[in-house]
Formats: sequence, structure tokens, C-alpha cells
Amino acid sequence: MHGNPDGTLVNAVMAKCKESLSGIGGKIRPGVVHRIDKDTSGLVIIAKNDKAHIDISEQIKNRKVKKTYLALVRGVIKENQAVVNMPIGRSTKDRKKMAVNKNGKEAITEFKVLKKYNGFTYIEVNIKTGRTHQIRVHMAEIGYPIVGDEVYSNGKNPFGVKGQMLHAYRLEFVHPTTKKIVKFEAPLPEYFKEVLDKL
Repeated sequence: MHGNPDGTLVNAVMAKCKESLSGIGGKIRPGVVHRIDKDTSGLVIIAKNDKAHIDISEQIKNRKVKKTYLALVRGVIKENQAVVNMPIGRSTKDRKKMAVNKNGKEAITEFKVLKKYNGFTYIEVNIKTGRTHQIRVHMAEIGYPIVGDEVYSNGKNPFGVKGQMLHAYRLEFVHPTTKKIVKFEAPLPEYFKEVLDKL
């Protein structure tokens, strides 16, 4: 499912299909197997029954679901690819934020550079773990915050975009019924493409 940064599409689908979705997640998030951050666009998984919900949740827990994101970050990354392996936990300075924290949980983010611009880098990101705000925290920690991220980029938003330029582009997992590997991709939203065109 391709969701808008404000989540309106996800909400619309859930409202329309509420009676046929998995009961796991309760009344607020029926069927929602995993979430993406607020103001992040792209794919989420919504299960239509409890069996599928449990199956895919187990795959996520066991790191069997491949999640690929596209992001535009501030700064020009020197390496063509890298792995960030830094534990993430609740920030000790601001409890509403996450941070790299030696007492946090393991967090592994892999990325490769797709294109370098003047002052910006377009990257593809694969996460091996699913910590809250993982990509945003890791990229900010190494000095390349996500463009438009109001929480982890010091409020800098050079293109005036609504939401961070982080897109859940591809999901790959084993279908709970057919047991075949399935892959879903969501095209970049227009505002994201417009910024890349400007660059």
C-alpha cells in the first residue's frame, strides 16, 4: 500500500476494509502488521486475517522481511556504501526522541549512494532491525540528516517539504498462504520527485 505522508490513504483503506481485517491491533489499528514513521511515505503491511498477521509478524521479528527505503539526506556522503551499527534507545535529553545510546537495542542500517548532488545525497537504505526512527537517528548521528526531518535535522527544511524525504520503497517477504516470496514497490510521491528534479 502506498501511503501519503499524512497517512490519509492508509486511514481510508482501513476505514473501508475494517470489517475484513485482522482483529489484531484492536479498534485503532486493525490488521496493521507494522508501521512507518509519521510523515514517511510508502508501503505498510495490513493483514486481512489473524493467521496472516501472526505469520508476517513472526517474519519481521526474525528479520525475514526485507525493507528497502529511499531517502534524500543533507550533505555529500563520501562512501558509496556503508553499514551503521549503533544501538538505539530513548534519548536521555528528550524523552520524546530516540538516540544512539550504548544501553539501547541493537540497530543496523545499511545504505548505498544512488546519486550525489550539490550539498545532498540520494540513498537506498536497508534496515536489518526495526527500531523506532532508526534510519532518521542513524543518518543524523553520522552527520547526514534526512531532508525535512523536523525532529532530527535541527528543523532545517531547505525545500519546504511536508514530512521527511524518507520513502518506504520496497517490501519483500514470504506470502503467509502461498509460501512464495512476494515483492511490493511503491513509486516515489510527487513532492519527492519534484525535489530530485530541482537538484
